[in-house]
Amino acid sequence: MSRVHVAGLTKSYGNRTILDGIDFDVEPGEFVSVIGPSGSGKSTIFNMVAGLDSPDGGVVEASRSAYMPQKDLLFPWRSVLDNTTLGLEVQGVPKKEARTRAQELFDVFGLAGYENARPSEMSGGMRQRAALLRTVVQGHDLLLLDEPFGALDSLTRTDMQQWLQDVWLRYRWTVLMITHDIREAVYLSDRVVVLSDKPAHVRRQVAVPLPRPREPMVVTTPEFAAVESELIDVLVSARRSRTQSGR
Repeated sequence: MSRVHVAGLTKSYGNRTILDGIDFDVEPGEFVSVIGPSGSGKSTIFNMVAGLDSPDGGVVEASRSAYMPQKDLLFPWRSVLDNTTLGLEVQGVPKKEARTRAQELFDVFGLAGYENARPSEMSGGMRQRAALLRTVVQGHDLLLLDEPFGALDSLTRTDMQQWLQDVWLRYRWTVLMITHDIREAVYLSDRVVVLSDKPAHVRRQVAVPLPRPREPMVVTTPEFAAVESELIDVLVSARRSRTQSGR
């Protein structure tokens, strides 16, 4: 299975240093979230892991990945089934085979019966499920999820978090996810990587020692609160350091 290794990663754009020595690993089958201040370079790291950008220094080792951006990017003129086959079609998979492979996942992703629907006929949560199906049907073990539920309302987001955990437990992909939602990071992750403000480095990596599967009410437990509190403390201390330094 896929593993991600990032060591000494640096990146600058012009005179602005974005990443200043990023180090972390994601083990095969592990779910790791990356959090940090807005603009701290999370998407820059993702672009390098995905092979869309190159570092100025350091090492990025990762197998081929499937990248799911913040927006579902479903084409409104295509059916849901034909939207989910796009990645396979780009890879040169014949359309009939691509449709068969995608359709096999529709029941697992809670989309059975919507194969011929248009995206406009679906809820936000269902559109995100379709977008994730389009991502995973490509057959890569490594998934890069960039704020996958950021545009959803609170209740739908909670439902989607539980659903994603259930599907991940079934397939055990290696997952690296960006999120601004600390509670989401704790609920879904085995470990959370906390970045500093830019120029970014890893301030702390926090393990989430909560048993799986995790029910939604786990967020009310002292064990959950302890991890959440530690992450908040790291982020708040980073903000104080930035303020005191006059940045």
